[in-house]
Amino acid sequence: MAITQTAISYYGLNYVEHAAADFLEMKEHGCTTVILAVTEFDFDFWRPNIPRIVAKAHEIGLRVLLDPWGVGKYFGGEQVSKFLQDNTENRQVSALTGEKLPFACFNTNSFRDYFQRICLTLAREAGADGFFWDEPHYAFPKSYASITGGVADEWTCRCPVCMKKFQDYYGYEMPRVMNDDVKQFRWREALFILEDTSRKIKEIDPELEITCCVHATMNSYYVTEYRGYDNWDMVAACPYFDVFSTTIIAWELPEGFFEQITKRTVEVSKRYGKKSERWLMGYYKQPKDFKQIDDVVDMYEKAGVDRLASWTYRGGYGTVLAAPDALKLWDRIGENYKRVLGK
Repeated sequence: MAITQTAISYYGLNYVEHAAADFLEMKEHGCTTVILAVTEFDFDFWRPNIPRIVAKAHEIGLRVLLDPWGVGKYFGGEQVSKFLQDNTENRQVSALTGEKLPFACFNTNSFRDYFQRICLTLAREAGADGFFWDEPHYAFPKSYASITGGVADEWTCRCPVCMKKFQDYYGYEMPRVMNDDVKQFRWREALFILEDTSRKIKEIDPELEITCCVHATMNSYYVTEYRGYDNWDMVAACPYFDVFSTTIIAWELPEGFFEQITKRTVEVSKRYGKKSERWLMGYYKQPKDFKQIDDVVDMYEKAGVDRLASWTYRGGYGTVLAAPDALKLWDRIGENYKRVLGK
């Protein structure tokens, strides 16, 4: 069997005894890893309990990855950002309109310092097995995206910090219309914050595993949205990342898209000696026929995917993003997890 680890994301960072019951259920559903979604509020308010919850997961037999969920809204996640609340100027800026957007500019020293303080503190204190970089991205207005593969001219970030960095590097003012220099600049700067933070995490403990999960987009059917991590080779080549992951694909998209994304994910991972990871959509929407889950898992395994993950625990049951049959979806994912692990 190619797939050796099966992960589920989890938001329950409150009480150890409650998390323990959930962890036992995860084990019963074939999970080997729990991805703890740690928000800025969790870090500020529940920080004493995070190491205890990690220890309980280990006691039950789960690996633990820490996900800086929604931090600065630079990472994926529905959570609000305390950084954006407290730093109204350190925001990404629209290139065409000059609008300040509700996303932290991760090229500013203020956000880089803030983010690293959270991660390095957790690396020292939490006792987890690693970190999960969850859909890092430049902001992009969804209304401008085209499903046919094109995007409008809008992009970010053209804030004063990014403009000065660009001017200093290229010797001319950052244009409002994206060109090749802007693309290279954005890729390079987007990678720096994660590469630098990952390096410092490894200095604390070389055994801490780093997974970088980028958006599963492409320029044929599904739009590449210039998120800053579109150059998969550049991301996978980072010496401090251990696992290259590409994110969830909606169930209604064509089978061929699943296959192409998976093939590329595995190829890029192997090229740079990284483990590969693919995802199952376990919230909000579900396939018309649950057999599609079985078929996609079979395809992932046949393609040589190393790790399988799903967002989120219990299909999002009880949240606004719950799948219509959340618990049934969760059970079916669990059946597939146990199947690929031979349990």
